[in-house]
Amino acid sequence: MNPDLRRLQPYPFERLAQLQHGVRPQESAITLAIGEPCHQPPDCVRAALVNDLDSLAKYPTTRGLLTLRETIANWLSRRYQLPDNALSPETQILPVTGTREALFAIAQCLIDKHQANPTVIMPNPFYQIYEGATLLAGASPWLLNTTAADGWLPDFDKVPDNVWDDCQLIYLCSPGNPSGEVIAQAHLQALIERAERHDFIIAADECYAEIYRQNGPAPIGLLQAAKAMGNSKFKRCLVFHSLSKRSNLPGLRSGFVAGDAGIIAQFLRYRTYHGCSMPLFHQQASIAAWNDEQHVISNRRAYDEKFTAVSQTLRSFGITVSIPPGGFYLWQRTPIDDVEFARCLFAEENVAVLPGSFLSRENDGVNPGCQQVRMALVQPLDICIEAAERIGRLSKRL
Repeated sequence: MNPDLRRLQPYPFERLAQLQHGVRPQESAITLAIGEPCHQPPDCVRAALVNDLDSLAKYPTTRGLLTLRETIANWLSRRYQLPDNALSPETQILPVTGTREALFAIAQCLIDKHQANPTVIMPNPFYQIYEGATLLAGASPWLLNTTAADGWLPDFDKVPDNVWDDCQLIYLCSPGNPSGEVIAQAHLQALIERAERHDFIIAADECYAEIYRQNGPAPIGLLQAAKAMGNSKFKRCLVFHSLSKRSNLPGLRSGFVAGDAGIIAQFLRYRTYHGCSMPLFHQQASIAAWNDEQHVISNRRAYDEKFTAVSQTLRSFGITVSIPPGGFYLWQRTPIDDVEFARCLFAEENVAVLPGSFLSRENDGVNPGCQQVRMALVQPLDICIEAAERIGRLSKRL
């Protein structure tokens, strides 16, 4: 048995299930704990899936259909204002079965555990796949606390030079999970310069990049920042995108990795053995999704309506709320300990939220997620409003 398995901590939803065990709520259940979009999948995707069912009789290739890679290249160019030929579909784009799988696999591909002190830097709080991927690749996580004082954004200047020297990979998430905050272009460019000086790779998890406020700017991407500073080959840069959040397709398991051609070539080699090829009818459905923006615009509008309504409801109970620039989470301060708040909210109002301390680790004497909860505004508008009213009622009693 791989001894590194013992280093893995329980997944946040395992801990949430333990917290809820034996509790008998009084109200009908509302869950805001899991970031699973509940909006309707696009009709064009449904049609593409049905129309290509005959491809079930064929093996898909690891590299994926050229048409899909061309579609992704065109989408990246439109979305991030890149020249039409900025990305090669042949060498710089690789379809993957969702960003979760790819974010895990990239560490297994890249980490050289035979070097001294192999280190992976990640924000804290973080998506727990980053930590698990690091540990099972034989490296050590270095947690960069993100706090309210830092605007819930990573301050790269807080990382010592000796840690950068040991760093082989850094995980980013912008818009952030759980905060929804967006890393500025200047900070991305400074990180790219550091990667060149200290010889590490940047893995930018951009799966929430298409969910942002309609009255605000679209989040800057790592490739966009690299191109703007003259890094036209996207050296040391990888971006990870998914249709799960953008297109309400978490069950399709479709995404892509794009960037540095040299890394993509090695990742393709790894994945050829890893065996995670995307089914052909999923690829056809993905082409339809990446080519359609209207459902994405409607998605953003629906999330904006929920943020507005939920924040107004919470404020009517005297709760301070800050709407994030991106994502679909409210990263909310709690009046008491976050775990106790989540337990009481489930027991007394039957609303499930995720304690912030489940999404982070104690580091330098603090757990940055303490006294915060993550609320995923994925349910229909009326249910989100009902959940906000229940949260307000509990907060009044505390």
